[in-house]
Amino acid sequence: MGSKVTVNEFKQMFREIGLDEAAMNKWHALFEQRHPESHQSFLEWLGLSAAQIEQVRAHSRG
Repeated sequence: MGSKVTVNEFKQMFREIGLDEAAMNKWHALFEQRHPESHQSFLEWLGLSAAQIEQVRAHSRG
């Protein structure tokens, strides 16, 4: 089994398709709004700590 995708690798892929920080933030906000449980699972899959997850989710909620 291969290694997991890191947060930085994921962000790099977003940049490569043309997303800037504002667009990435909007993506997170939509993910949080429409699918909060899946957003939580995604952040856990990326390997973020509980504190990091709460910070991302709080920021996504505005």
